[in-house]
Amino acid sequence: MTLRFRYVVQGLAIVIVCFTFLGAGPAKSVDARFNDLGHKLMCKCGCGQILLECNHTGCTYSTQMRNELMAALTRGAPAGGSTPESDELVLQSFVQEYGATVLAAPTTKGFNIVAWIVPFIALIAGLGLVTVIVRKWNFRVQPVGAQDLQPAELDALRHRAREETEL
Repeated sequence: MTLRFRYVVQGLAIVIVCFTFLGAGPAKSVDARFNDLGHKLMCKCGCGQILLECNHTGCTYSTQMRNELMAALTRGAPAGGSTPESDELVLQSFVQEYGATVLAAPTTKGFNIVAWIVPFIALIAGLGLVTVIVRKWNFRVQPVGAQDLQPAELDALRHRAREETEL
């Protein structure tokens, strides 16, 4: 083995080890999970706000939903001996109870992928339409009656207009 090859292999081994342990770390606390999941859910009172940011005085939906979220997160806490519910399972229980509109962002599975793709397709189609329209415009404006003028006469008039307007 050459020295250069050995360095490449060692470098690759270091990169693989780093990527392997990149996601490893301490588990999230219940408060961190509550904050994370609470920002992925919408309040169902009709305000259109994120669950943890619903600021309506006396909103019974947000209080009830926050209590349900905290109960779901502490239901299987490690102190109880069982494994805690996964974040996906908690979100799915809210979807089953309140419907898919409880999620702040659509999922990236099934037909919901359309909600992520269509805005980009519409943006690209709009930019293409604007490009076609701009290319079809005629930027050389001809004065009324200019159809009868020869190109040399038209250029002389343009030159005179530029001199008078100092463009």
